Amino acid sequence: QLVDSVRTLKVGYPSDPTTQMGPIIESAHGKLLAGLTTLEAGEEWLVTPRQLDGTGRLWSPGVRTGVAPGSAFHRTEYFGPILGIMTASTLAEAIELQNATDYGLTAGIHSLEPAEVALWLDTVDAGNLYVNRGITGAIVRRQPFGGWKRSSVGTSTKAGGPNYLMTLGSWQALEVDPGEDLTLEGMSEDVARVIKRAQAGLEFLEFDRVRLAAVRDQRAWASEFGVSRDVSGLGVERNVFRYRPVPVTIRLAEGGSMGDLARLIVAGTRAGSVLYVSSAVPLPTPLIDLFGTLDSPTLAQSVVVESDARWHARLVAGELQTRRIRLVGGDASALSAIVGGDPDIAIYGGAVTTAGRVELLPFLHEQAVSITAHRFGNPDQVMINLAV
Repeated sequence: QLVDSVRTLKVGYPSDPTTQMGPIIESAHGKLLAGLTTLEAGEEWLVTPRQLDGTGRLWSPGVRTGVAPGSAFHRTEYFGPILGIMTASTLAEAIELQNATDYGLTAGIHSLEPAEVALWLDTVDAGNLYVNRGITGAIVRRQPFGGWKRSSVGTSTKAGGPNYLMTLGSWQALEVDPGEDLTLEGMSEDVARVIKRAQAGLEFLEFDRVRLAAVRDQRAWASEFGVSRDVSGLGVERNVFRYRPVPVTIRLAEGGSMGDLARLIVAGTRAGSVLYVSSAVPLPTPLIDLFGTLDSPTLAQSVVVESDARWHARLVAGELQTRRIRLVGGDASALSAIVGGDPDIAIYGGAVTTAGRVELLPFLHEQAVSITAHRFGNPDQVMINLAV
């Protein structure tokens, strides 16, 4: 039915004003001009785009079919009136195609089957997700805006979201007197296991600081990062803000504090992030042993003990396995220069604090989910009750 309706559009478009669009911001050139004028092997025009004026800024829309997985049109982000159609035999395959691009700003699905929507929500890689509605027109607060992968640069957070101001300045650690209660209470059992194993390599004040940080992490998790919230409460449309763990490399530079490294491993454990640890000094043996167990609470993929020089050489060689680095000690600006100012790499180089509201953020993606919760004005209980 979709193909039939588009083919009808193709037949009628020369005299149909609905096929014309407003001008693009500048004359089409480079990748956009190629997308508007050039087909790849196996592709054909369902609706052929046409240049409508001499400036190159006004085009009729184009739709191409036969776009192959991994092709230039599949992997390229076009800012113009051009659409490519791909096909998949299953929803899982379609999600794989959707996630195969280097970008992840917005994504959408149309389905009345809750299992399909749930699978898509759990596996799609994008910052703004839309169910049974358009995928443009994000509204501040209702759908905080910002993407994943190359649709996000640096340590920025979503515009219009609860963390937007958090990254517009810097944070300094505020030291407090040691606590009188040194029990590992007020935190998850998994985090407590990590602290017990790390204790052998920490001075007393470092241990107390890590313990305090874990308690504050748990509070931040319970109030913000571990919950999904719809602060708008529209009823006919669910606008849920939530967080998802993201892989992070933690680097302890020469001269950095083992206590700070342990504090960040605790934060990554609480967030459920996959961790890659690089340290200038050996980690406590009991902690390394814990990482190697089948039921390890920390998703540590690797622990490498190496000098700053060796660490930098591995970065230059392209061996970094994450898009985020949490640096302990060292110079974040110098590290940015070493990776050539790569916009794909976000470097968190601020002072390590005990504030869970600050230190959990590098280990989490923000995600806004917008779901149409009615069908032609009638409440849709399936989408209203869908767990998000």
